[in-house]
Amino acid sequence: MRKTFLLFNLIALLSCSAVAQSADTTKLWTIKFKSAVTFNQVSLTNWAGGGENSFGGNGLINYSARLIQGSSTWDNTLDVGYGLIKLGDAPVRKSDDKIDLMSKYGYSINHKNLYLSANLNFRTQFTEGYNYPNDSVIISEFMSPAYLMLGFGIDYKPTTYFSLSLLPLTGRLTFVLDDTLSARGAYGVDPGDKVRAEFGAALIALFEKDILPNINFKSKLELFTNYLDKPQNIDINWEALLSLKVNRYLSTYIGLQTIYDHDILITDNDNKTGPRTQFKQTFGVGLTYSFQRIKATIN
Repeated sequence: MRKTFLLFNLIALLSCSAVAQSADTTKLWTIKFKSAVTFNQVSLTNWAGGGENSFGGNGLINYSARLIQGSSTWDNTLDVGYGLIKLGDAPVRKSDDKIDLMSKYGYSINHKNLYLSANLNFRTQFTEGYNYPNDSVIISEFMSPAYLMLGFGIDYKPTTYFSLSLLPLTGRLTFVLDDTLSARGAYGVDPGDKVRAEFGAALIALFEKDILPNINFKSKLELFTNYLDKPQNIDINWEALLSLKVNRYLSTYIGLQTIYDHDILITDNDNKTGPRTQFKQTFGVGLTYSFQRIKATIN
């Protein structure tokens, strides 16, 4: 986690230097913060219908900061999620784990909705993941895998709640720093290597809006193709989150995520190994806290 925040600070310093070059000294910051903590429990005693006791919890944090200065914009988001569940006598297991950082700098060109854009995205997780029900086989952990992508192109922003980035010059690094996973050639790295470099094109579509009173929908679609290796295979990462606000401190959320990466090989129940479409669904009801702050300064 410390490395993630160091990376975030480095991005901030580089982006601030670029924004400082704008002739307009008026700065408009929009900062948003959302957090949610949910719990679920099932307790059974002499229950004729069968079942197991269970207890679990999930936490979500979303932080975003947007700076507008003259012809420049700088958008930053940090999405963090973590969840645990205990089922019956089984040990506590992980149900969710995500660190997703995005930073995007844009400079307006002749059209009011078009920007020259530089996009940076970093994704990894906090703790080890296991090949359940075998709790002794680690299949992932912090920085194994991790993805760092930097792309340059055009950003189209027709509204405040939607943007589409077309990035024909995009580099992506896949990190697998764990020695055991690296030796297996996990997540597309060559066996024994800890980093895989790719060069290609990316598309990133972002949407976030209150579609109804107290109902917010957020979506992020990422597509990537590698020019140098099987460009016909497109990696897909799509995330969607629907939040229903009951009152100031209580809300319900439904999250979906779909991933397809032909470099990630998964063994199914028939012991067949190959690329697979990954799917994750989360649902929670619990406590929430959010705020928004807008601040304008003139240097």
